[in-house]
Amino acid sequence: MATTIQMNHLHASAFKLQFTVPRIRQFQLQVRATSSYNARQLIQSGEVRPISPKEAAAAMNADGFVLLDIRPAWEREKARVTGSLHVPLFVEDNDYSPITLLKKWVHFGYIGLWTGQNFTMLNPDFLQQVEAVAPDKNSKLLVACGEGLRSMMAASKLYGGGYRNLGWLAGGFNRAVDGNFPDVEGEEKLQYATIGGVSYYFLQLLLILQAVGKSS
Repeated sequence: MATTIQMNHLHASAFKLQFTVPRIRQFQLQVRATSSYNARQLIQSGEVRPISPKEAAAAMNADGFVLLDIRPAWEREKARVTGSLHVPLFVEDNDYSPITLLKKWVHFGYIGLWTGQNFTMLNPDFLQQVEAVAPDKNSKLLVACGEGLRSMMAASKLYGGGYRNLGWLAGGFNRAVDGNFPDVEGEEKLQYATIGGVSYYFLQLLLILQAVGKSS
C-alpha cells in the first residue's frame, strides 16, 4: 500500500508536485502526521499563536518573539534570517546498514533527486539543543521552517517540553515575500531555500519565463 505526499512538503506558489512513496517510509510519515495533528489542536486552542510571514517582523520587534529556525542545515545555508536561532528538527541519517541504504536509494529515486533533500531522521537531541540556546521556558519563540509542517511538529515537541509562549510561522518561509524579513543572509531568496534538486532548475526556468513575459 502506498502513501501520497507532496514533494518536499512544499506549498510554494510556483508549483506543486506529488510523488508516491512506498511502505518503507510509511512509519516515518505517520509519526509526522500525528505530531502535526497535535500541533493543529494547540494552534486552534490558542496555545500556539499562528503568525504569518507578513506579521513576523512586528511580532519579533514589538512582541519580543525570537525566530527559531528548525530547518536542516542545507536549507538554512541557502537563506536565513539574520539573528535567528537554529536547531534542526531533522538531521541527515548517517546510518549505512543495508536496510537504511535501501531506504536511501528509494528516497533518492522518489524524492531526493527532485527536491535535493537528504534522507533524514528526527533529531534525537532537538529539545535539549533548544534548551541550550533558549533555556528560559517562558521565552517567546517563533518556530519556523520552509512550509510550516515541520515547524508544527517542532512546536508540539516544544510545548510538550514546557515552552508555553510559542508562535508558529504559518505557511513557513515559502509564503514569505521580499521585505517580510528585512535582514536575510544567503545566496537564495528565503521563499525558495527549500527547493533543490531538479525542482530548483524548473523553478529557475519558470522565473526566467516570468521575467521575459513581464518585459515583453
